[in-house]
Amino acid sequence: MNNSISRRHFIKRQLSAALAVSAFPTLVPNSVLGQNAAGSRIAVGCIGVGPQGRGVMSNFLPQPDCRVIALCDVSKRNLDEAVRMVNAAPNQGGVAILNDFRELLARKDVDAVLIATPDHWHVPVAIAAAKANKDMYVEKPLGLSVEEDQRLRAICQKNKRIFQFGTQQRSSSQFRQACELVRNGRIGKLQQINVWSSASMPGGSTEPIQPPAGLNYEFWLGPAPQKPYTLGRAYDSEPPATWKTWWFNYDYALGFIAGWGVHPLDIAYWGHPSMMNASLDIEGQGIIPKEGACNTSVAWEVNFTFADGVRLKYRGTRNGAEPCAMNDFSDWQKKYTKIVDHGTAFEGTEGWVVVDRTQIRTSPESLVEWKPGPNDRALTRSPNHVRNFLDSIKSRHPAICPIEDSVQADILCHLSDIATRVNRKLTWDPKKEKFVKDTEADKRLAIRSTRKPWAVW
Repeated sequence: MNNSISRRHFIKRQLSAALAVSAFPTLVPNSVLGQNAAGSRIAVGCIGVGPQGRGVMSNFLPQPDCRVIALCDVSKRNLDEAVRMVNAAPNQGGVAILNDFRELLARKDVDAVLIATPDHWHVPVAIAAAKANKDMYVEKPLGLSVEEDQRLRAICQKNKRIFQFGTQQRSSSQFRQACELVRNGRIGKLQQINVWSSASMPGGSTEPIQPPAGLNYEFWLGPAPQKPYTLGRAYDSEPPATWKTWWFNYDYALGFIAGWGVHPLDIAYWGHPSMMNASLDIEGQGIIPKEGACNTSVAWEVNFTFADGVRLKYRGTRNGAEPCAMNDFSDWQKKYTKIVDHGTAFEGTEGWVVVDRTQIRTSPESLVEWKPGPNDRALTRSPNHVRNFLDSIKSRHPAICPIEDSVQADILCHLSDIATRVNRKLTWDPKKEKFVKDTEADKRLAIRSTRKPWAVW
């Protein structure tokens, strides 16, 4: 299987697009902004400035109508590197350094925030930001439960906050083109959607050690259960660890069934949003390690059947796990000729389109040349995910991935995870956002137990 373009390379391509757009500055109306309005620049605070947070922040820094004025992290190492980046950027500098996100959110000169914390902090921080009337760009995935997502959606809608989800594939032309082909019936009547992403990794040390110097581990844990620190739990560059185990630990995340999978699942939803208009059935199976620090699915296959007859199959590609039927992709490789470790494919009665971060391919091949005409459905064109967010702050029009779509994409992840854990057929009512006649499964939708004093609910 071919290797995918890395997340950081994808962000770098987004940054190049942002630099091109930034050549034409747009002044922000003073009525849109807070106390920073006099400078006609959107004042941004960044909460969580690890590698992913800094990668997204690098898209904010070149924007002429934006200034990063505050940084927050529980790691000195992360803060030091983020400060260096801000100070090196033109028209930036003079940034405040904070260790507590609540102090950043209390600042009246902050108009918007980037939230790129570990997954278990995404929604608690985002809810606090919405209560503080900050617009927000939130890294994916969303909550550790569907109820978290629902509460965040409610407060964002109530306080009329601009919300951008970190599903940046919506700001990439090939993904938009694929979804336009589907929505305009260019592959005929849609029948099948195939979705795949990297699965979680197995393993990870369970031997307690001292937290790294400069890390406030108690704050890092926050609402999660109290557990001793282990190698790689918070950092990905502590020798000999080369990866973060929290990505794959159920205390802090659903694993890559959501952390990576939300990207191609979001594209599936963008291409066929009516999938969530009526009751749907879900069946799934997965393999969850019983040893090591990582305890989220290392292989899975989930099958959705929607009310309109369209089916969706979601699988995880190998990421260190043993080979099995669920991570054998020879059938899809044969059909699509080439697949990498993530992607979304739409199959219709007259053809198919497959898209990932490296390519868009169609059958028949001529479909790839199609462009929507004046009478066709054209989706929002976004040159860059951060640029789209900033423009939405100014216009007060929804971003390309608003809170409503974000919750639906995240729910697809939760349904997948729950289906693999209960190992029986489930029926989901998207209107009530509950399972049909399954109180046991409904319990898995609820907010998890939260350590005091971190409950924000």
